[in-house]
Amino acid sequence: MLFFPGKKNQTNRKLIERIILEKYNQYYRLAYSYVHNEADACDIVQNGAYKAMRGSDTLKNPEYAETWVYRIMLNECFGYLKKPGFLSYEAMQEENGMEAGAVEDTYTNVDLQRALETLPEHDRAVVILKYFEDRKLEEIADILEENVSTVKSRLYRSIKKLRGILSDESNRNRYERMCDSKVHLF
Repeated sequence: MLFFPGKKNQTNRKLIERIILEKYNQYYRLAYSYVHNEADACDIVQNGAYKAMRGSDTLKNPEYAETWVYRIMLNECFGYLKKPGFLSYEAMQEENGMEAGAVEDTYTNVDLQRALETLPEHDRAVVILKYFEDRKLEEIADILEENVSTVKSRLYRSIKKLRGILSDESNRNRYERMCDSKVHLF
């Protein structure tokens, strides 16, 4: 029996607020990895933070609060991508006649980023959470609400696919450079 009915809600709200403030940069990077646009990534994080704060009273286990907020942010990313008006940053640049990444590219490995975009959303989420956010497989399973074995199989299948894509691109690039050098020899 609770003598102070609002106390649990206030405790959860403060916990969620602290988590959001501490992990804001991680949430932003997660959102940016999906939408490739600073303003859209900020909107996703703000909407996720709002939903987390608004729903803080529904949090049953405070020890899972960080996973709970991360899941909300991930759902916001997925929801944003499913909007009918969504157009990726690269697609907008191509539409305007600019070369993709012509303005500024913050990723050091564009080929890897493009390869990641070929993965389905949930597989991409596993790879991003594991290798870009340094999450353990158990944490990823909690965030995605899946079995650890499912997360493992998605991760290994995604890595295999990424290796295939990247090796094909590097072989193609190597061949193109070789052809270009032969053209210059004649």
